[in-house]
Formats: sequence, structure tokens, C-alpha cells
Amino acid sequence: MAADAGLTRVIAPEEAVTLDGLFRERVKRTPEAVAYRDFNPQHANWRDYTWAQIDHQIARWQAALERDGLKAGDRVAVMLRNSPEWVIFDQAALGLGLIVVPLYTQDRPDNVAYIVNDAGCKVLLFGTLQQWQAFAGVRNQLGGLLRILTVESLPGAADDPRLKSIDQWLPEAGGETRHLPRDPAVLATIVYTSGTTGRPKGVMLSHRNILTNAAACLQVVPVKSDDQLLSFLPLSHTFERTCGYYLTIMCGATTAHARSVQQLGEDLQTIRPTMLISVPRIYERVYAAIKAKLDDGPPPRRKLFQLAVDVGWARFEHAQGRGGWTPGFLLWPVLKALVASKIMARLGGRLKAAFAGGAALAPEISRVFIGLGLPVIQGYGLTETSPVACANSPDDNLPASVGKPVPGVEVKIGDKNALMIKGPNIMLGYWNNPEATRAMIGADGWLNSGDTARIDEAGHIYITGRLKEIIVMSNGEKIPPFDLEAAITRDALFEQVMLIGEGKPYLSVMTVLNQEQWEKFAAGHNKPADASSVRTPEVEKALLERIAAQMKEFPGYAQVRRVTASLDPWTVENGLLTPTMKLRRSRVMEKFQAELDRMYEGH
Repeated sequence: MAADAGLTRVIAPEEAVTLDGLFRERVKRTPEAVAYRDFNPQHANWRDYTWAQIDHQIARWQAALERDGLKAGDRVAVMLRNSPEWVIFDQAALGLGLIVVPLYTQDRPDNVAYIVNDAGCKVLLFGTLQQWQAFAGVRNQLGGLLRILTVESLPGAADDPRLKSIDQWLPEAGGETRHLPRDPAVLATIVYTSGTTGRPKGVMLSHRNILTNAAACLQVVPVKSDDQLLSFLPLSHTFERTCGYYLTIMCGATTAHARSVQQLGEDLQTIRPTMLISVPRIYERVYAAIKAKLDDGPPPRRKLFQLAVDVGWARFEHAQGRGGWTPGFLLWPVLKALVASKIMARLGGRLKAAFAGGAALAPEISRVFIGLGLPVIQGYGLTETSPVACANSPDDNLPASVGKPVPGVEVKIGDKNALMIKGPNIMLGYWNNPEATRAMIGADGWLNSGDTARIDEAGHIYITGRLKEIIVMSNGEKIPPFDLEAAITRDALFEQVMLIGEGKPYLSVMTVLNQEQWEKFAAGHNKPADASSVRTPEVEKALLERIAAQMKEFPGYAQVRRVTASLDPWTVENGLLTPTMKLRRSRVMEKFQAELDRMYEGH
């Protein structure tokens, strides 16, 4: 029994030393345990991979990288969907002392070319030949690459001598896995933040930065070796990489790689995960789908659903020590059977916890999921903090807050109510950008998050806004746009929302409407469901009424007086979203300048 406990216990950062050392230690302890599950489209089935099998592949990739002349300190880039190959490439590179640069599969070729050049990458790994072909217009900017790889087999002769598929490139065997003696303080990865303005900056994270952060997260939310995670947030996102990849190695849990966001519903049913990591947008979409279905159903069904949420929420508050027992709790077994269990079954039926980060999740959405029996645990951080700075825990979960600092991390409120962060998770700095580093991290080691916050007497942290993204109206009123935007998108009609009003006498909204909801809305107002109807005065008036209904709890000066709606989504491809799905506000304003002028005509 004692031996088993030793095998399954969490690997400490001191034991791992480096991120590849973490994987080596996991292989030593549980070589035959299932590490990853991945879908094989050729045979239309899910395949299991043990830690030992993955380690064997790592050795092959290392042999190929060494044959290509890669040396410790060289940078290599990966542009893959979440998959065993992502993990293998990362671990092979780290073991050789290479520095991994993750890229978003949906990022624009010109942005990728900038990152590859800025980091001086020598290898670029794609998933498909189609991805490489999309780079036709920027290939003249990729002269520094020594090797270009695709996971997908090439159908014929390569159009570039550097291009090979991995089945052509990999040797039959790789021997022993290599782990160069390393200092945990050295650079492990450069993660480019998809800034909403200007060129992305390369965040330099060390092995120690990430290892200590993964270990701190495990102390807040224990993940066990028998847990199974469904990984769908891109591994190029540091939240997924630290908490959905390195953390699972640390505790020995199994990770299944989702096929796509579009197939997420099916994968949840098949994999039946016990834990889920996501940005708020996924929870918002599930909530909007539930709400839309209820709105189309009979009133008694809506009342039953609301009763289940209310009773479930009260039970949660009671368990957290913030509320008393009520007779309504006696209804829970029936409400669970009629409502909660049916919705949780659509998420696989085994979820013990769901983690939200990367942006603010509206408390009312947390309340719905928690009320239905799914503990949503929200945290906060930045790529620059590896990334988790603070988080709620299962026993101290206050959804309106982002919790308390994780072990080893300190926070304080600085000038202009800025949240300041200090700890072993703070980045080494920005790649080739000492000026930006100095602007972010003071000589005393405190990092300015750029977000404003308050801390209550119990130590819970509440994010109140963003220093650079507060709207200051011409009357001096200061409006944090995120809270109002989140409130408006509670209405499933509004798919994407951007609040406008900087230097203006009143607030306006740019919005993309949900196609399905728009068709119902148009039919209800006797309008054709086409783009020409979206901007008629009658539709604008009706949209403003819907927006006002979502903003009742806000101060009187926070009133939206004009709206411009569209049916064309804001995407990464059209440059209006960053790869992490954050809104590029300046780009939206630039694209819709004529519409903005119209909304403020005469003012």
C-alpha cells in the first residue's frame, strides 16, 4: 500500500527540477498508466497512450531534432491542435534544452511570421499541409527556419526542401530519452501574448515559473490520478498548458484531447470527464443554449428550472457556511432527478469541478451551473504569471470573486487600485524587450497586472476593471465596459458585444447577433431575417429595449442610447479577435468607423 501511495502522490517541483524532468519522473512512477486519449479519425475510435509509450516517441523526436543540428537554447515553434504530438514535441524539445514557442492554430499567417522571426525559431511544426499552404503569402518572411514539419503525410514531393512530414522525418527508434542537466531558473518557453493593441510580446517563462504554479494550483484544487480531463482550450493558452497538461503529469491524471469545439458536446458524452478547464465563453454558450431552449418551452418548465437553480444555489451557500438550512432542501432529490441530472448528463454526468479563467465569468452564470450541482471554480492570472495568481477553492468558493492568492504568491493593491502580484510564478521578462519588462515589473519584483481590484476582509480578490480599458465619458463618468458587456450577452440574442462611449455624451453598443435568435426575433417583429433588416429604426428600437432589460442593476448614467447590429461574427481570421478570443477594440472601431459616426451624429 505504501509503495502505491508513493507512485500516485504528486511530484514536487524539487523532484522534477525541470518540465521534462517532471515527465521523466512520471514515466518512472506509473509507466503503464493511461496518460492520454486521442481520437483516431482513420479508424473512428479513441486510442489510449501510456506514459511509457509517449516517452518512447519522445526519444525518436529527440533523435530527429539532434540530427537536424538543434542545440540547447534554440527556439522551436509548434502550431498544432491539442494532441499527443503536441506533448511529444514539447517534451522532446525541453529535454534537449530547446525553448518552445507555442502558436495558435487559428492565428493569421502574418502574425505567426512575425512571432517566428521575433523569436528566431529554427523549427516550425504544423498539423496539416493545408496550414503550410496558408502561409504562401508570407513564406519569404520565414527564411530563418531550418525545418518545417507536418503531422499529416505529404501527398507528393514537397514544394520546399525544408518541408517534411513526421513519418518521413522520424527515425525508427530513438534510444534513451535525453534530459540535459538544467537549472530550473532557465528559460523553458516564450509565449506570445495576443495583445489587443500593437504587436504581441514574448513572455519568457522558466521551468520553475510553471512547475511552482502547477504545484500551487494542485494545493488549491486537488486533482487525483484517477481523474480524467477533457482538453479543448488550446495548449498555446498558458491556462490550459499549466493546468491541463503539466499539472496532470504532476498528479498522474489522464487527459483526453477533444476533437474540436464544434464536437465538444459529443466528446463530453464519450469521454465523460471528471474535470473541465475553460474560458468563460464556453460556459456562456452552454448557458445561452439552455436559456434559449427554456424560452421556447412552456412556462412551467422555466419555473421548474429556476426552482432547481434556486434550491441548488441555497444548498451550495449552506455548504459554504454562508447560508442556513431551509425546508426547500427537501425538494432537491426530486429537482435533481427532473432537472439537474439531465443537464449534467449532457456534460458527461461525471463532472466534479469546472475551472474558469482567462476572463471574467458573470456571477449569474456561475450561479446557474453551481445551482445545478457543478462547482464552477474561477481564478485569475496572466500569461506573465504562469498564469494562475489567485483562485477560489472547492471549500471557499465565492463566485463573484476570483478567490485568494495561490500558495507562494503575494498580492497587494497599488497605485490607481492596480492589482500587484509577486511570487515564483512571475515571468523572467519579455523577449528582446527590456523596456516593456521594466514597465510591467518594478525593481522590487512586483508585477503590475494592469487590472484594478479590491480585497475584502477575508482576503478574497475582486477584479473591478482594467486600467487601460475604462471608458471615460465626456461628463466624467467612468464605465468599466466588461461588466456591462457581460450583462448584455446574458440575452442569447447578443452573440458579441462592444460598449462604446470614450469622450462621448452617452453610451452606444456594437453587437453581432446570434443567427438563430435573430431569425426568431425578426419573425416576431414581422421583418425578413436578412442583413438589410438589422439596422432599421424599428429593429434598433427593439434591440435597445432588450439591452435596457439586461442593464437594470447598473447606475442611471450607464444607459445605452444607440446600437449598431450585424450578423457577421468578429473572428480571429478577420482580425477583430485575438487568438485567445479577446476583442481587439481598436480594430472594431476602425472597421466600423462609419457606423460609429452615425451613432454620434450631431454630438
